[in-house]
Amino acid sequence: MAPKRNPKKLNKLQLRTLAILQGFAESDIAGPGENDGEIRLSQIPRPHGDHFHVANGIVMTKDATGLYNRGVWAALDRKGLMRTGVFPFTTTLTVEGLD
Repeated sequence: MAPKRNPKKLNKLQLRTLAILQGFAESDIAGPGENDGEIRLSQIPRPHGDHFHVANGIVMTKDATGLYNRGVWAALDRKGLMRTGVFPFTTTLTVEGLD
C-alpha cells in the first residue's frame, strides 16, 4: 500500500507553513539543531512589500499567514514536526518535519 500523503492530517494553512519552514531550512538562517538531523531556524525574515525570499524562491505574504499564527505553530509542535522556541523567532524542525 502506498504511504499516505498527509499522515499527520495537517490542514492547508499548516501544510503551507511547514513547506515554508522547510524552505527556510535550506537557507542561510538555518543551523544545526540539538539532535542529529534537526535544523534550527534562528529568525523568520520580515516580508518586504508583498513578498519575502525563501531559499531560492519567493513567497507571497498572503500565502504565509501561518508564520505569524501561534495556533499553527502549536499544532506543528504538538504533531512532532517542530519544537517551538520564542514565537516567531526561533524554532527547530525535527527530522520528521523535514521529511
